[in-house]
Amino acid sequence: MASSNYQIEEIFEGVFKINGFLATKNFVRATRVYDEKIFLINSVEYREWNFFKSKLAAAIKKGLKNFPFKSNSQVLYLGASSGTTVSHISDICYRGTIIAVEFSQRPMRQLLNLAKIRPNIIPIFADANQPNTYFESNEEFQADIIYQDVAQPNQDEILIKNAQLYLKKGSHAFLCIKSQSIDVVLKPIEVYKKVIQNLEKNGFKTIQKIELEPYDKDHLFWHGIYL
Repeated sequence: MASSNYQIEEIFEGVFKINGFLATKNFVRATRVYDEKIFLINSVEYREWNFFKSKLAAAIKKGLKNFPFKSNSQVLYLGASSGTTVSHISDICYRGTIIAVEFSQRPMRQLLNLAKIRPNIIPIFADANQPNTYFESNEEFQADIIYQDVAQPNQDEILIKNAQLYLKKGSHAFLCIKSQSIDVVLKPIEVYKKVIQNLEKNGFKTIQKIELEPYDKDHLFWHGIYL
């Protein structure tokens, strides 16, 4: 979609608003990852970042205040799935590295194909419950950011274990808390409270909490710093 009538604004480093759409600069020109729109503005390609297909995009739409992703960030992404959000982080962190951990075979195949054309994505077929299995040595990678979107009952414990091994002190973590994956009996607000209390007992400071409706039901987007 090429036009001279676009209004473009950079709202965070590498993240843009284009006529009401959220977008990132396309790291690999002339390619789509899902069914996103492509905008061509002054010979630069931008990819639409769909609020309904990415919880990070939804969080930005709903008022995320702090966005620590930089062009050279080292990111550990847990629950990468087929790579929709990973691809936008790849656009933003084009000089960095995204370690993308996924344990389901079908999305992993798509993630592998994505990594073939995006060299800053390193896919790892592993269980996020066992972070010591990612590398031969735990000292091989230290993350500036952990981003987690894993539908497991022990989501908080997964983040804690991964942070203890791979997250630099003073660095950022994002957790998509899926209440129905944790406890279908408790009210979502009670689930969120328990998860956050456990994180704060284990070295995290909460920075912001965002409920993701209408983009994702019964999801809380949590942002914290690892102290």
